[in-house]
Amino acid sequence: MSRIMSRAFVWVGGALFVASLAWCLWWYLMILGQPAPAGAWPALVVDILLLGVFATHHSVCARPRVKALMTRAVPDTLQRSVYVWIASTLLIVVCLAWQRVGGTLYSVAGWRAAAHAGLQLFGVAVIAWSVAGIDPLELAGIRDQRERGGLQTAGPYGWVRHPVYFGWVLAAFGAPHMTGDRLAFAGITTLYLAIAVPWEEGSLVRSFGDEYRKYQQHVRWRIVPYVY
Repeated sequence: MSRIMSRAFVWVGGALFVASLAWCLWWYLMILGQPAPAGAWPALVVDILLLGVFATHHSVCARPRVKALMTRAVPDTLQRSVYVWIASTLLIVVCLAWQRVGGTLYSVAGWRAAAHAGLQLFGVAVIAWSVAGIDPLELAGIRDQRERGGLQTAGPYGWVRHPVYFGWVLAAFGAPHMTGDRLAFAGITTLYLAIAVPWEEGSLVRSFGDEYRKYQQHVRWRIVPYVY
């Protein structure tokens, strides 16, 4: 693949990454917030399988052995971009193929709705702050991951070791109108994060060695302060 084609592949993948996140946000706000008949529990099985495929890709493709196998077919400089292409496509598929669970757990108004909205906005702010510290261009597969900086420990990384996930928990569970679909999406994704974090931290130990072990001792909590 020529350099021009490689850069085009990388930048289109980055655009797809942003588009998939925007689509997921719109879907969560507009589709999952719509009323639907309760009791469609078989749909929950389908949704678990959908998110399971998405989660499996994230966990498996991030493993060193899989990355080593990928080098036989994909240049090192494009590995992150290929990962982003697949992940973004799978996220869009999850949104399109989601089966409605239905039902409403609660819906608040007035100052309580404002408090919920504030919690969600704080979660989004934590995500943005955290991503800024780890290079958004690398996250989107645009910048070569081999150019990454050192271990991030400042800002929200001083609260928990995975503040992006912390922000996600706040934003996903803070909705002032909690439908069954929103709860299912938030619950399944958060469960995946809780399971995947130890694997991810194993990779970080391999990358940063004793520096990350000292960081683990200094910042005790993984996702939610005083909880996990």
